[in-house]
Amino acid sequence: MPDLFDTPAQDAPAAAARPLADQLRPQSLDEVIGQAQALGPDGPLGAMLACGALASLILWGPPGVGKTTIARLLADQTDMHFSQISAIFSGVPELRKVFEQAKLRRQNGRGTLLFVDEIHRFNKAQQDSFLPHMEDGTIVLVGATTENPSFELNAALMSRAQVIVLDRLSLTDLELLAQRAEKAIGHALPLTGPAREALLEMADGDGRALLNLIAQVAGWQVAGKLDPEGLGTRLMRRAAQYDKSGDAHYNLISALHKSVRGSDPDAALYWFARMIDGGEDPRYLARRLTRMAVEDIGLADPQAQAVCLESWQTFERLGAPEGELALAQAVIYLALAPKSNAAYGAWKGALRMAKETGSKPPPKHILNAPTKLMKEQGYGAGYAYDHDAEEGFSGQNYFPDGVKRPVLYQPLERGFERELAKRVAYFAKLRARRAE
Repeated sequence: MPDLFDTPAQDAPAAAARPLADQLRPQSLDEVIGQAQALGPDGPLGAMLACGALASLILWGPPGVGKTTIARLLADQTDMHFSQISAIFSGVPELRKVFEQAKLRRQNGRGTLLFVDEIHRFNKAQQDSFLPHMEDGTIVLVGATTENPSFELNAALMSRAQVIVLDRLSLTDLELLAQRAEKAIGHALPLTGPAREALLEMADGDGRALLNLIAQVAGWQVAGKLDPEGLGTRLMRRAAQYDKSGDAHYNLISALHKSVRGSDPDAALYWFARMIDGGEDPRYLARRLTRMAVEDIGLADPQAQAVCLESWQTFERLGAPEGELALAQAVIYLALAPKSNAAYGAWKGALRMAKETGSKPPPKHILNAPTKLMKEQGYGAGYAYDHDAEEGFSGQNYFPDGVKRPVLYQPLERGFERELAKRVAYFAKLRARRAE
């Protein structure tokens, strides 16, 4: 590839108009950086190409990992016409035109690889429109998405296409890309080693973003090399990839929840900070923290719910960013609290039992009898007032007649539930004694 600085003077404007990412676009699949798990001989795409049969694909991965480039190179390697549309800008008329053109090519003996960027943005009807053309061989569909296809794409489309997962680029991958860029521009970047590492970190796994950053740095006129502080004054750190309604939202809240459940306050704080830094609504996090207190801590530490509600209220009074510290304190408290899902399990068991037993009425001895007729029907007959019983416990049956008494709540030997376990055992002993 010719160096930018070796280009004749009359061609300089045209060269300057080409972004660095376009100059460095790989010319073969072997040049693609960072996706060996998909493109290698043992990878799904490598295996397809080896046997000469390319199926429809969904390329799923974060921005800047080579989805468009891979689609173009697949078309080149299989000698298919490459046609590209974006779900953001295309509608039904554009799709009809693309399909008609693909049919004409097929009649002339050439296939069409249709690359659909942001395919998850098409609605169900638009996604369904691809199916007959995929089935009859008019097109080989290669869709690109940053969102989880399981949630965003129709089952019918998913059944006809193989999902290929593309990974965010590692720091090693980004360094290889930076070296290619330096070769293309004809000189090394004016950065110290730590500043170079900081630049790679700024790209956040996005190759396109890295090349855009390098293009900026390469144009600076500086004496010597910049350190990380000097780099930071000239470049703003790229915002972290986070979509409050997409995969990042669900993945990070799952990571936060499981870190709390796993009693790791450092990991929990990290994921909490990632979500706050990404722009997540702190009120959503406050609600989820309260859910964690109920679901994973329960009665092992009854105070946990109060801590969450108080931190939520503190945030509402202080707002951001000061109120975020109160939520962070709740994260730490929950992570270090004793854990029990016994109450959660008991509640789910009670719901199952309620469905199974249907409309069985309570036993008559625990029903009130405000009328003469109800008394004649036996309502309230034989009820034992627990406060009058020895040790304040009558041991009567409170389940419907004919329903075997279950054991729903089984407290664990953790935190406050140790005391509740003693009480459960105590009343079970009294109940057995009353039944003798």
